[in-house]
Amino acid sequence: MDATASVPMLADNDPDRSSASTPLLQPLPKIHGGHDDDNDAKFPLNDPDNPRNWPSWRKWLTVLAIIPVDLSVSWGASGFSPATHDFSRHFGVSTTVATLGLSLYILGLGVGPMSLAPLSEFFGRSVVYNVSYAVFLVLLAVTALCDDLVVFMVLRFASGLFACVTVANFGGTIADLWPHHETGVAMSLYLWAATCGSPSGFLIMALVAEGRRWQDVFWALLTVCSVFWVIMVVAVRETRHTTILKRRRQGSGITTHRTARELFQVALARPFRFLATEAIVIFAALYNGYLFGLSFLFNGVFVLVFGKEGHGYSIAGVGVAFLGLVVGISAGVVTNIWQERRYLAAVREAGGANIPEARVHLAKTAAVLFPVSMLCFAWTTMTWIPPIVPVLASAVWGWCFYTMILMTVVYIGDSYGVYTASALAGTALVRNVAGAAFPLFGHHLMKQLGFQWGATLLAALGVPLVPIPFVLARYGPAMRRKSPWASQHMEE
Repeated sequence: MDATASVPMLADNDPDRSSASTPLLQPLPKIHGGHDDDNDAKFPLNDPDNPRNWPSWRKWLTVLAIIPVDLSVSWGASGFSPATHDFSRHFGVSTTVATLGLSLYILGLGVGPMSLAPLSEFFGRSVVYNVSYAVFLVLLAVTALCDDLVVFMVLRFASGLFACVTVANFGGTIADLWPHHETGVAMSLYLWAATCGSPSGFLIMALVAEGRRWQDVFWALLTVCSVFWVIMVVAVRETRHTTILKRRRQGSGITTHRTARELFQVALARPFRFLATEAIVIFAALYNGYLFGLSFLFNGVFVLVFGKEGHGYSIAGVGVAFLGLVVGISAGVVTNIWQERRYLAAVREAGGANIPEARVHLAKTAAVLFPVSMLCFAWTTMTWIPPIVPVLASAVWGWCFYTMILMTVVYIGDSYGVYTASALAGTALVRNVAGAAFPLFGHHLMKQLGFQWGATLLAALGVPLVPIPFVLARYGPAMRRKSPWASQHMEE
């Protein structure tokens, strides 16, 4: 089909599609990974404008330019945590109220993708990346200047809304650049940034917050993030296939049949349908909510364990303790090389068939080790035990965290194809609502139960989640076959 002969449309087999809506043009083939509902308008063979035909250096330049932005999204959350003590003193509020500055930002990260994802279909990914992140930079500056508590909290929520641009678009960008079975390495780096952002943000901003005002953390974030924004603006070209082809058709009189109302109805409604009816998405949401909730909860727990009330370190010393998590998460990228090789071998043996279950091998080990690492951390937090011991336990936890999050994201991508964005929007909402809630009760939990029993309770909450990778490995094909969305991709 000639690239100028048609335009992207809603798929005829879309379970959400109204029966009254009849296509005027033949739907085009779909692409996988992040393009929710927009079909892959075909490029001519070897078309240099097709992002999948770009040279490798151009593809990797795009990914490497967005990764620092992805890291900084979490820095905007956890980077505030080292400054909460000075913030509490400045405004005369409790630690719990100060923690709202973290929680409201994370809540914004959860809500934002439902707006930014459909906007990228109208304006393209690069425009949404650049404009949304620029607004985030402005909000950082205004937040640093703010001296009103209520306004500050509103600004924190708004900052999360606009900072979520990588949550909404990065997975789709990777799917734009590589065919389905070649996205593994890029996705592992993307999720490294998403998971490593929280501990690394605390570590870096703790060094800034040491002996300084809380406003200095925001000025530091603004400086670093501005550099990241400039790099992204210079290096990242448009990758969304439908946007590139639409720009080439300007003046042809052919327009998309997807209205803004349709896009936002799908963006807002379908993630909740997935969360209510899709077992795979429910499993992923449970893992994402629990794991990311704990990740942000650690911001407060580490201050108690390693700070003045525990091992006696300053806020900078507490930040250094996060190196365990950073190292553990980074080790997950290395071990995923083995996982990716095993997955590709399984695909080759199956003649190129879609086998998401080949993605879960390492996650089985991580699921079992996860509560064990939490228990080890819990019962090594006594001050008479060298602090390196709980740090090492947190490193194991970090590896489990990364490995299980990676499994949920790539399994959903393999299973849902063009509907991946809706499936991941549902998990992202649960993940960030939990991430916003956990820090609010974590401080009180540890105060009431103590470090040992508080962390033991959190470990126990993870035990019911242990079977999930084993269930997916055994019953995943049956669950996908019963799904009106995943079943469309069973033979790919």
